[in-house]
Amino acid sequence: MVAFTLDPDQAAWAARVREIAAKELRPLAEAGEPGRVNRPLLAALGELGLLARVFPADGGPVAALDLCLLRESLARECTEAETALALQGLGAHPLLTAPAVAARWLPEVTAGRAVAAFALTEPDAGSDAAALALAAEPDGTGGAAGWRLTGEKCWISNAPEADILTVFARTGPDAGARGVTAFAVPADRPGLTGEHLDMLSPHPIGRLVFDGVPVGPDDVLGAPGHGFRTAMTTLDLFRPSVGAFAVGMAQAALDAAVAHAGERTAFGGPLKDMQAVAHPLAEMATRTEAARLLVYAAATAYDSGAADVTARAAMAKLYATETAQYVVDAAVQIHGARALRRGHLLEHLYREVRAPRIYEGATEVQRTIIARELYR
Repeated sequence: MVAFTLDPDQAAWAARVREIAAKELRPLAEAGEPGRVNRPLLAALGELGLLARVFPADGGPVAALDLCLLRESLARECTEAETALALQGLGAHPLLTAPAVAARWLPEVTAGRAVAAFALTEPDAGSDAAALALAAEPDGTGGAAGWRLTGEKCWISNAPEADILTVFARTGPDAGARGVTAFAVPADRPGLTGEHLDMLSPHPIGRLVFDGVPVGPDDVLGAPGHGFRTAMTTLDLFRPSVGAFAVGMAQAALDAAVAHAGERTAFGGPLKDMQAVAHPLAEMATRTEAARLLVYAAATAYDSGAADVTARAAMAKLYATETAQYVVDAAVQIHGARALRRGHLLEHLYREVRAPRIYEGATEVQRTIIARELYR
C-alpha cells in the first residue's frame, strides 16, 4: 500500500463509519447530558463493533492507521461518539499489559458496559508528566504486600464516572520518570472519591481523590517502576489519532464553510466569488489535507515499527490540532454571527477543538519532543 493513499476498502469503510455516526450515533449523543458519560452511546459503540476495532479479539495490537481512520470518520459526523470511543481506548489500552486484568475488564470495555479512564495528570503535573506526586505507600497488611494510593488526579476524562481507571503513582523515591508504577484501579475501591469539573470542552472531565486506596500486585500494569514507559507507549499510539480527531473536526468545519460560501450571497454575488473568502477556503483545505497526510504517515510509522515513531506522532498531533483550531476559527469567521449561536455545528466545534491542543501533551510539549528527537 502506498503510505498515504487509502485503498478502496479503507475508503469505503470510512464512508460507512461516517454514515453510522450520522444516522445512529448522533441522535444518542444529542440526547445525552453534556459533560457526563453517555452510557447509551457507549453501548451503541459496542453493539456496532466499533469499540472492538480498538481492542482486536485476537489480543494483538490495534493498527494505528485503522484507529486514525475510525477517529477521523467519527469526528466528521459526531464528536461525542469519537471522544467516547477514544477515551475507552486510552483508559483501557494499558490493561493489555496485565493478562488477568485484561481478561476481567476488556470484554466489558469493548461492549461499552464499563467506562475506562486514563488517570495521569495531577494539579501540579500536567505537561511535566514525570513530576507525578500521587504516592503509592507500601502496605503489607492483608497478605501479599501491596500499596496505598494517596493524593489527587485532576483533569481526568471520564472521571469520576469511570468503572476502571489506569492510575499512575510513585512507588519509588526516585524523581522524574523513574519509580512510577501503573495500576488498574476499579472505581469501587475504598478511599476513592471524585467530582465533576465544569469545563469548556463538552466531554466528561473530573477530579479524583485517593485516600489510602488499596492496590496489590495483581493490579500492577506492566512492571513496578515501569509505569512511565506504559504511559508513553500508550500516548505514542494515541497521539497520532488525536491528530485524526482534529482532522475530522477540521474537515467538518471546512465542509460547512464551503457549503455556506456557495449559498450565501453578499455584495451582489456568492461569498465564494470574493477573494477574501476564496483564499481562506483554499488555505483551510490545504492545511487540512497536509494534517491528514502527517497523521497517516505517523500511523503508518507506528504500524511498521519505525524508529522515528515518537517524532512522527508528535508532529502529527502538533500540526493537526493547530490546523483544526485555525480551520474552525476561519469557518466561524466566514459564517459570521450565526456560527456563534448555541447549537450550531461550528459553535460546538469551537468549544470542542480547543482541548486537543492541551491534552496528551500540549503543543509546546510536542515541539520539545520533536526538537529532542532531532538530536537523538
